[in-house]
Amino acid sequence: MDGTVLVADDDRTIRTVLTQALTRAGCKVHATSSLTTLMRWVQEGKGDVVITDVMMPDGNGLEMLPKISEDRPGLPVIVISAQNTIMTAIKAAEAEAYDYLPKPFDLPDLMKRTGKALEIKRRSPSSQTGAIERPDELPLVGRTPVMQSVYRLVARVMNTELPVLISGESGTGKSLISREIHDFSDRRNLPFVVATISDLLDIEGPARVLAKAKGGTILFDEISDLDDEAQARIVRMIDNPGDHSPRFMATSQGHLGKAMEKGEVRQDLYYRLTGATIHVPSLRERVDDIPLLIEHFLIRSERDGAPMRRFSEAAMDLFRAYSWPGNVRQLENAIKRLVLTARTDEITLPETEAVLGAQPQASPLLGEGDTERLSASVARHLRRYFDLHGNILPPVGLYQRILREIEVPMIEIALDATGGNQAKCADLLGINRNTLRKKIGDLDIHVTRRRKLM
Repeated sequence: MDGTVLVADDDRTIRTVLTQALTRAGCKVHATSSLTTLMRWVQEGKGDVVITDVMMPDGNGLEMLPKISEDRPGLPVIVISAQNTIMTAIKAAEAEAYDYLPKPFDLPDLMKRTGKALEIKRRSPSSQTGAIERPDELPLVGRTPVMQSVYRLVARVMNTELPVLISGESGTGKSLISREIHDFSDRRNLPFVVATISDLLDIEGPARVLAKAKGGTILFDEISDLDDEAQARIVRMIDNPGDHSPRFMATSQGHLGKAMEKGEVRQDLYYRLTGATIHVPSLRERVDDIPLLIEHFLIRSERDGAPMRRFSEAAMDLFRAYSWPGNVRQLENAIKRLVLTARTDEITLPETEAVLGAQPQASPLLGEGDTERLSASVARHLRRYFDLHGNILPPVGLYQRILREIEVPMIEIALDATGGNQAKCADLLGINRNTLRKKIGDLDIHVTRRRKLM
């Protein structure tokens, strides 16, 4: 690589790692922990690419993007952020960032993207007016890799013309994602129309829906619930959209490909709607996001006038262990109920059991029982991971990322089972003690020594 890269991050370790890696790759690097310094460099004409964090001591990196574009049209800006919410990805795309990567990022992937940014000259951004203000309290938050894949895919498809199919269980936020894609796209000032079964009952229904959309976005909610005649009308609508062609999106709780194989969904409709596919994971597939979501709902409740609450450690463990058949929507309702009924500021385990115990049991994930082999489970999740990227290959370094996903919980659970005794844990795992110590350090695993009562 050849060029000058400006790096702005308040984390000294990240600045050091990026400076060393970019320097070895042949770049000149200017690194700072200050947005003020970064903006001065930009105004002085320094740098061919900018890599900036979002939350900095003296400001917000995303808020600086319009100023960077004004001062240096065409200067690519790569945003990196530990604020791993869908809003961060959307705002980065809306501010016309060249790219967005969540922290912790994959260094080879970031280097590859920086190299591409150095090779191209971005067009001068056109001014965007009428941006819709949306509150930041969206329930689409999460730091897990599967949610980060969703965020990045949403940002990629936002301003394309591709039809979008959004799949996922009830309560995961499919309709919300479709609305966000519209509200932060180039069609944001045009109507967003949800076409219902009643809209498609008669032959004139599609024409009325198209007239209502006026070139905006049309969403078909739960597409597999429509009968064959309604599906045929949608096919004709997509093929003949009129003078103002809208963008088409659809949601589905089930696997639409399997529904097509069963004859529940027309083949011609399936292929017209699957230009890009986004699978919204269930809460069971992203357990590590539950504390983040709980914090979000508690803050929202307090802002709405409810008393300030917190969960005991035991209650939080139960939330993580629960199967959540109703997903995020069920979680939100449970939090609301507990906030109102809790007797003290700390919500206890018995109070949590009383609320969750009255809710329905979840069926096994994807209808599979506890006898599923680990290899089959890994294969299923890998297929879903590739599906999330549509026709785009995932970032390089997949092998190490997948090994890490398996290795971390295996070591953590083994350490917990042995009370934090590393010698016993190494024996249990069948690896050398020094190897275990190295892995604990490399994977940033926290070890707590205690007496194991078993």
